[in-house]
Amino acid sequence: MLLRLLTSPNLLLRHLRLYLGLFLYGASIALMVRANLGASPWDVFGQGLARSTGLSFGIATVVISIGVLLLWIPIRQRPGWGTIANTVLVGLAADVVLRLLTAPDHLVLQGLMFTAGLVLLAVATALYIGAGMGPGPRDGLMTGLVRLTGWPVWTVRGSIELAVVVVGFLLGGVVGLGTVVFALAIGPLVQQALRALHVPLRGSSGGKA
Repeated sequence: MLLRLLTSPNLLLRHLRLYLGLFLYGASIALMVRANLGASPWDVFGQGLARSTGLSFGIATVVISIGVLLLWIPIRQRPGWGTIANTVLVGLAADVVLRLLTAPDHLVLQGLMFTAGLVLLAVATALYIGAGMGPGPRDGLMTGLVRLTGWPVWTVRGSIELAVVVVGFLLGGVVGLGTVVFALAIGPLVQQALRALHVPLRGSSGGKA
């Protein structure tokens, strides 16, 4: 039953994978943010925007996603339904879960919370990719710029993430060990999640919020 849910081409089940993946993605971000060990580059930006504007972290994330989507226009990227759902739901889910979490008061607990968030994010990404309904806003920006510039993926992605983490840090976002761990671990973890959940890859999908 679980394997059918994860691999079926049925549209209803694909939507279920999409929304479950997006909610878990937002929850995973909330865990890593609340751990306060340093967030992913885009979440550092979200923290910084939230702290400098008074917005909640989730709403700041939605605002950033909308801004990134607007950048799709000049590079002629086309969003899928999953792209639109991603733009709205990840930030809202993060806000819901953040309200339920209390900040841990011990480094070990912080590490456990961050690790749980990181692993959950890999699972959520695998579910989202398996839905095959369009890339996340940030991945779409990256692939569009790769196509437009002809630069390697690592150059474009690294440049974007360096820019957003610097801006986020200057705005008050938290950069720390978690930021480094995220950068090193998320790729291998997502790959393992894809294999473990038997999620087929589709060319039209993306795996980042």
